[in-house]
Amino acid sequence: GCDAVRKAGLHGAPPKLRGEPAAMTYSGHCSCGRIAASIAAEPLTVRLCWCRQCQQAGGGSATANAVFPRDAITLSGALAEHSYPAASGNRLSHGYCPDCGTQVLAYFSARDDLTVIRLGFLDIGHGLCPSAIIWADEAPDWATFDPSLERSPGPAPQSHWR
Repeated sequence: GCDAVRKAGLHGAPPKLRGEPAAMTYSGHCSCGRIAASIAAEPLTVRLCWCRQCQQAGGGSATANAVFPRDAITLSGALAEHSYPAASGNRLSHGYCPDCGTQVLAYFSARDDLTVIRLGFLDIGHGLCPSAIIWADEAPDWATFDPSLERSPGPAPQSHWR
């Protein structure tokens, strides 16, 4: 589970076994099957985001996201998109299935080499666990935080991008 992953210091990536290739391939599908993805990389980070835009996208709670290099993602099917200026000052774009509405991904102007994949889009068994919480100060009063997760009051610190 996620507790074992966190204790091992794996920052959200599943443990590697001897002889395993350097990067695992992740896959995902929307609820209706129109959108599918294959990802041939480990995430740079896996985190929960409590920014107001993510609360709106997530139905009132945080979104759970894995950040991957954009060029590691192969997407099939045409996404619908919505873009707007985010609280961070960046232009944020959300991609979702135009048929079933499943949130698939997000990307932002400051890092066009990265894509944020929603954990709920990934197929069951992906093994990714959040290691951090961002925009914690925007969370509603009822939100609770796992004390083992790194917490940022606003956007992700630069250390999350290495």
